[in-house]
This record gives sequence, structure tokens and C-alpha cells, in this order.
Amino acid sequence: MIHEQTIRTPVECSGAGLHSGAPVKLRILPAPPGSGVIFRRTDLDGFELEAVSKNVARVSYATSLMKKGVLISTTEHLLSALIGCGIDNAIVELDNLELPILDGSALPFVEAIRKSGIRKQRRPRTYLRIRRELELREGAKFIAVYPAETYSVSYAINFPHPLIGKETFKVDLSDGNYRTQIAAARTFGFLHEADAMRQQGLIRGASQENAIVLTRDGLMNPPLRFPDEFVRHKVLDLIGDLALLGKQILGNVVADRAGHAMHTALVSRLLRDRTLWEETTVEEEEETTAPLVQTAVQSMA
Repeated sequence: MIHEQTIRTPVECSGAGLHSGAPVKLRILPAPPGSGVIFRRTDLDGFELEAVSKNVARVSYATSLMKKGVLISTTEHLLSALIGCGIDNAIVELDNLELPILDGSALPFVEAIRKSGIRKQRRPRTYLRIRRELELREGAKFIAVYPAETYSVSYAINFPHPLIGKETFKVDLSDGNYRTQIAAARTFGFLHEADAMRQQGLIRGASQENAIVLTRDGLMNPPLRFPDEFVRHKVLDLIGDLALLGKQILGNVVADRAGHAMHTALVSRLLRDRTLWEETTVEEEEETTAPLVQTAVQSMA
């Protein structure tokens, strides 16, 4: 039986928010079984905000959460790292409204979690096993989830830029694939859009140290970490947004030019229709790290 996990010891980091530019200190602490991921604003008397779909606030250029008027912004990279490292329960303390962007990827969070260590807990982990497909379309944008025995993600993007164009990437989130294939992929932006975005109150903390910066025909800060780093970062974002289901899933997620709004729309639609999934425990095979579905212990329909 696969059990829930948390980190062993608290870890911390600091930096600036990508969009706000505001300085922020962040600590990740162990949490009891069944807690999920809880954000705690230490600058607001320890106000707590759960990382679940009902608290989603803004999903234009980042995924933000809000509860009773309290905002937590740009959550997707940390949530992605927690899923990628197999962390179910954690308390995330921060003293400002936006998480630090760090180097623009999830790798600093993954390294902090690995430094802390991972502690197995006594409570069996339950997954959302996809029973029926769900497809969403919006013009050329598409996202879907299909039944599968493991959690896999495939993404396609198409940007009219000589360094990007059409890119596709698929990953099965087992056997350490997240850390080696996804975690280091950085967020990216286009230099010619920067002034307009700043006028909208965005990317005030962006720099060549925390994002891939593209000119109209090239790259300001080479080299890329992967030849297809752009689509890998979209996979990273998608994994973080799907963490707002509150549980890991067993299913194959397919996205084409989707973006944060469609990612979180898929989460919302899944949670509204309980005939699409069942809650499931998983037995781990002795010879492989890929999980096997053992039994649907409780349908949540």
C-alpha cells in the first residue's frame, strides 16, 4: 500500500515574486496525515488557505488562491514540485502575497524538499482514478483527461517564434521522471511584451535570472536547459494546477495550448462530476515504482 508523505524537517527560501516584485520569505513545514497543502500567511496572523480548487482566484498569467479576501499568488511551481516529489501534506508559510519565483523553475523547491527528506506517514494515500474521459475545447485550445493506470501528462504548444514553434512532450510521473525531465524547466516570456505587461501590474520581479527572455528572433540569456524547455515548463505548470484537485490522479492528461485558465477549468469540471472518477488506493509493485490500482475503496459519487 502506498502511504501519504510529508517532509522530514522544515526548509526555507526567499526571493521576489515574479509579478509583484515584492520580497518574500517562504518556509515549508511537515504536516499531519490528511492535511493536504495549506498556505499560511505569517504576515496576516497566520491566516490559512488550503490549496484546493474552491479557492482558485486568478488564472491569467499565474494561478492564485483567495479566501476571505486573502490572496496567495503564483502557486503553481511549488505545488508542481510537491506533486513531483510525492508530498501529500505540507504547511507553506510566507510573509507576503506571492511565492518567490527563484530561478523560474520548480528545481529549487525540489532540491529543498530532497534536502529535508521525505517521511512516509501511516495513512494510505488515496488517488482520483479517472473512470470516464473529459474533454474541454476553447477555439484552438484543448485539454482532456482519460482513464489510465498511472499519472501521465502530454502537452503541445505552438508559438510563432524561431526557437519554439510546435513542441510536444509527454511524461509519466513515476520513477523520478519529474525531477530529471520537468523540474528544471523555466518560465519564459517575450521581451517585446514586457512593457505592456508591466503596465498591467505584471512581471515586476522578472529578470534574466528567473525567466527565459526571448527577443523577436532569439534568446537573451542562453543556454536553454532542454532543447524543448518551453513545452516542459507548460507541463510543470499543468502538474501544479492539477494539484488543486487535492489528490494525485490516475489518468492521462492531454493538453494543447491550454494555459492556466483551462487547467483549472478541468479541475473544476472534474470535481463537479463525480461520475468521472473514484477514490482509489494503490498497491506498489515490488519490481517497479509504477503504482498498480488495487481497489476502489470509496466512490465519492
